[in-house]
Amino acid sequence: MSCREGFMSPQIETKASVGFKAGVKEYKLTYYIPDYETKDTDILAAFLVTPQPGVPPEEAGAAVAAESSTGTWTTVWTDGLTSLDHYRGRCYHIEPVAGEENQYVAYVAYPLDLFEESSVTNMFTSIFDCCITYQKRIM
Repeated sequence: MSCREGFMSPQIETKASVGFKAGVKEYKLTYYIPDYETKDTDILAAFLVTPQPGVPPEEAGAAVAAESSTGTWTTVWTDGLTSLDHYRGRCYHIEPVAGEENQYVAYVAYPLDLFEESSVTNMFTSIFDCCITYQKRIM
């Protein structure tokens, strides 16, 4: 018996599911809500976004809302442990920047409950640090 036969697991061939693009989901399906009406308890933010070629502005705005709140670039099992509908950021409006090509202002509403009570530092870190990291990752 060779080392290969005695100590290694047999090779198993697996195939990806048909119609599923592993590790990728569109943010705008969950985080772009153009008919969302902001609440008095929402934290409102505006972000300048420059989508990559081929990316719609709604997807770019939704990506900011997702990455700065409850989203991630892939599906994870912990998504079912908290109320995504309650805690997610919502990109509710996108408008082009006057005189600038391919630049938009994305308006995002965050529920106050997303952040630690009485911690402005937590709020700013959650929103802005994530967006800076996200910008570096997509460049």
